[in-house]
Amino acid sequence: MIVNYLHSYCVKFSSYHYHNHGQYVICSSSSDRTILFWDFKHNQQLQIFNEHTLTVYGIEFSSFNGGRYLCSGSSDKTIRLWYVETSKLLHIFNGHKDGVWCIDISTLQSNNNSDNNNNEMNNIGVIGGNGYTICSGSRDKTVRIWDIETTKQFNIFNGHDSYVNRVKYGSNELVNTILSGCADKSVRL
Repeated sequence: MIVNYLHSYCVKFSSYHYHNHGQYVICSSSSDRTILFWDFKHNQQLQIFNEHTLTVYGIEFSSFNGGRYLCSGSSDKTIRLWYVETSKLLHIFNGHKDGVWCIDISTLQSNNNSDNNNNEMNNIGVIGGNGYTICSGSRDKTVRIWDIETTKQFNIFNGHDSYVNRVKYGSNELVNTILSGCADKSVRL
């Protein structure tokens, strides 16, 4: 399968499609402002998210709720949270002063305020599951943390001297740690 793009920036296997439908689906982001879902076994396009206004760089599926949520970062300075099952845009996170190059979604909740209805939408239109966060890195030289449930930005890390091109939440003993890589030739913990 070959998909023609101006530039493809990020590619992920869709955990949602595999776990919920037994399909092998590739999700990709592109300079044409789209996020595409392809069933590569049948060479068929399944979904397209096309609400970003500039290049989409990073995409990441949620590690919770069976990968039902996808987060994307774009040159349009926004982070968008999507509900994969319905192709619905749930929220636009604004705050970066320049393009968002990378994102990650936490694997663990940061508190124990979860309820028994984690798969349901809450009253503000975002997802259930208090405590999950999004981490983003940008050309504005910052790393920012966003609370998914409240849709609020709650931390900004400054210190890089150039654009942040990779962020990653820690694992195991380092779950409360964020790693960032930058064009200033530094990696920060």
